[in-house]
Amino acid sequence: MASKKAAAKAKADDSGILVVARNRRARHDFDLLERVEAGLVLTGTEVKSLRNGKANLEDAYAEVDKGEIWLLGCDIPEYVQANRMNHVPKRPRKLLLHRREIGKLESRTNEKGITIVPVSLYFKKGIAKVEICLARGRKTYDKREAIKKQEAKRDMDRALRRR
Repeated sequence: MASKKAAAKAKADDSGILVVARNRRARHDFDLLERVEAGLVLTGTEVKSLRNGKANLEDAYAEVDKGEIWLLGCDIPEYVQANRMNHVPKRPRKLLLHRREIGKLESRTNEKGITIVPVSLYFKKGIAKVEICLARGRKTYDKREAIKKQEAKRDMDRALRRR
């Protein structure tokens, strides 16, 4: 019964991707530079919880440590039906990438103002994936400027539709 609700909540599109969580604040707070898809190392109860459509990427970020990349701050709540074998909700999770990609991300994050931010968490052909982006933080005036541009574009689209 729960899986039907999750399927209704997070619909799969034509390419077989079932989105579980999106980080909407990332697009507002950061300029997203480069996207990378990574696999996740998860326990069984974490996968069950994700299949129920429960995850939070709001305060999450990724960090390179000793040649491995880790997802920190991602909240996957405990699976309700599990017993004492349940997982810790905010534990660090290892991301699966090729060594070359990790090296590239590590060299880019050593630059000033660049960080790795998760944008979305999804299932692709039944395998849990996370989309991470190299990002540069925006200043408040940049955020205001971006909002002005979006509103102007929205107004132009409305005007064109009225014609």
